[in-house]
Amino acid sequence: MKIKQQEPASLQQQTTPLIDVTFQLLTFFMFTLKIVGPEGDFNINMPPPGAGAAKSEVLPDIKVRLVAAADGGLASLRLGERQLGNGPGAFQTLNNEILKLIGRENSARSKEIEVEIDADYQLNFDFVVKAIGACTGRMSPDGKTIIRYVEKIKFAPPKQNPDA
Repeated sequence: MKIKQQEPASLQQQTTPLIDVTFQLLTFFMFTLKIVGPEGDFNINMPPPGAGAAKSEVLPDIKVRLVAAADGGLASLRLGERQLGNGPGAFQTLNNEILKLIGRENSARSKEIEVEIDADYQLNFDFVVKAIGACTGRMSPDGKTIIRYVEKIKFAPPKQNPDA
């Protein structure tokens, strides 16, 4: 008996699923792409040596310390290491000293200088507000506009409540 051999079926690969997967991957990568700008400009133009470049002025750190009395009142007000007192005149003195440090009212330095206020935990909030007012500026003589001394004010991190 003679066995009839069948012709082998043609081995063709189906390309349609391959194309579908390729386009799905392409679409996925297009949607998940995040375009990030350059991290820094490394083209630094230095002045030529000996050109007498202007010296950058170092701005002083202004630290205001408010020490509380036992009843929450103001025991002392300090600007750096200098004692300014504890009465209502202390805030006026603080205002005058800040003006001396920045040079003149509404100057370009007032945008760069930063004041740090460090107040005791028990201090009444009124004194902190008065210190902020004394550091930021004063009212003009006509009483209509504010003359700015300092625009940036930050607070020292709070210390643990001693009563807790």
